[in-house]
Amino acid sequence: MAKIAVMRVDKFLNVVNIVKRRAISEDMCKSGVVSINGIVVKPSKEVKIGDIVSIKFLTKESRYQVLAMPITKSIPKSARSEYVKEL
Repeated sequence: MAKIAVMRVDKFLNVVNIVKRRAISEDMCKSGVVSINGIVVKPSKEVKIGDIVSIKFLTKESRYQVLAMPITKSIPKSARSEYVKEL
């Protein structure tokens, strides 16, 4: 089975357990708080290995480096560090 090289950013945030529901990550993208490599993105923007995904919350900004693409619809929370590294 081939590994997926890219994934929609809204789906990625949900699959790697950064956001609880995809609808929430989609809304976050639409409201302009999600950026990839410093550029604000839409929910359909593809994220790839090596990208830096930033999420601006009211009080802080979280940044994650994409390490790998999940091939399943969900991953255990304990495996999150295999896919993203918090910066």
